[in-house]
Amino acid sequence: MGMFNSRYECKVDAKGRLALPAKIKAAIPDSNGNELILRQGDDGCLALYTQVEFKKLLHQVNSLSDRDPVQRLIKRSFFESMTEVELDNAGRFLIPKTFMTWAGIDKDAIIIGVGGFVEIWSPEKYRQNIVADQAELSKLMDKYLS
Repeated sequence: MGMFNSRYECKVDAKGRLALPAKIKAAIPDSNGNELILRQGDDGCLALYTQVEFKKLLHQVNSLSDRDPVQRLIKRSFFESMTEVELDNAGRFLIPKTFMTWAGIDKDAIIIGVGGFVEIWSPEKYRQNIVADQAELSKLMDKYLS
């Protein structure tokens, strides 16, 4: 599977459809088909997964205990915060209205490839959740990757 990377500024049409950038669409393996998984992600973004990447996450969530109340809460919340979406022939998918409202996305969206999945942001939330200063990013990388 290809790796998702880079930043793209995109438009959401009046029907709530978002067209994936060509490089993002090209990184989706042919074996995936047209179905992707969209979930309410971390820090207020939406997270878009291929079937293979989502199954990795799903395996972890399904391994949680149904007997433990905190783990049940995690499972319940996880499954209610996701939906299947389908790419059309133009590489677009429909973002459900409740997901758009939750993420604060209106007409503009920022797509970020983050390795195994894609984040979809409102421009405002994105600006609050990025390290814009490269010197600061270098310091953080030294701290967490050394």
